[in-house]
Amino acid sequence: MARVVELSYYPVKGCAGVSVDDAEMTVAGLAYDRSFMVTDEHGGFRSQRRSPRLALIRPEVGDGGGQLLLRGPGTDSLAVEVDTSGPRRDVSLFGAPYQGIDQGDEAARWLSEFLGEPGRLVRVPPEHHRITDGLTPGTSGYADSCAVHLISRASLRELNTRLAERSGGPLPMDRFRPNIVVEGWDEPHTEDRIRRVTIGTAELAYAKLAVRCAVTTVEQTTAARSGPEPLRTLADYRRAATGGVAFGTKFAVLGTGKLSVGDEITVASWGDSEL
Repeated sequence: MARVVELSYYPVKGCAGVSVDDAEMTVAGLAYDRSFMVTDEHGGFRSQRRSPRLALIRPEVGDGGGQLLLRGPGTDSLAVEVDTSGPRRDVSLFGAPYQGIDQGDEAARWLSEFLGEPGRLVRVPPEHHRITDGLTPGTSGYADSCAVHLISRASLRELNTRLAERSGGPLPMDRFRPNIVVEGWDEPHTEDRIRRVTIGTAELAYAKLAVRCAVTTVEQTTAARSGPEPLRTLADYRRAATGGVAFGTKFAVLGTGKLSVGDEITVASWGDSEL
């Protein structure tokens, strides 16, 4: 019997996640997930691909979403009173245009000093309407693509076994920044074949495989780049037909609800892996 063993949301795109025992699933994923984003001075999004120090920022949502606390090693924390009604500014995500609500100069100074490069904090506006791609369309905040990212521990065990065969050390799950981690499947990559699933009272539908990028080479507790792994090893056995390598699965939200660590994974329909 497969169950949820970890739940995490990532308030600020590219920054550290928040581990929780219970979460609300909204139409755009776990509550507060990727609802903020750091941009450069031109509105382009920053990610760990080029700004690995984002990994060291540990955001915390408070006051029912009305406050965002920014914390990072070697600097004072900053409490940001979240603005949900201020002027919109143009931002871009992988070249696609969106809008963001700028969270002010104080947050921008904190981010710029910590990252060592210009950064501004923006929040998803209430009217944000983004249609994501994949087999099942959905919506999300500032996530790379779909609303929910799920990985099984069996898949990570398989990867770590293959890394060991190359004399490499095991990688933790946080390299892949999932929202939901599942234990209980013996076969790795079982998640690739799910088409509809209920977790708690939330219902999800398969969108696509998660194609991995250079963020997986960033050690999340130090922001150090580790070299070619895990991408080199994944290329041996997880090449995606659309290009790149796949690890984990992306889902759209069919039905909102509550889910918790310990919830059973109830799969309503299965399909073939796209790999």
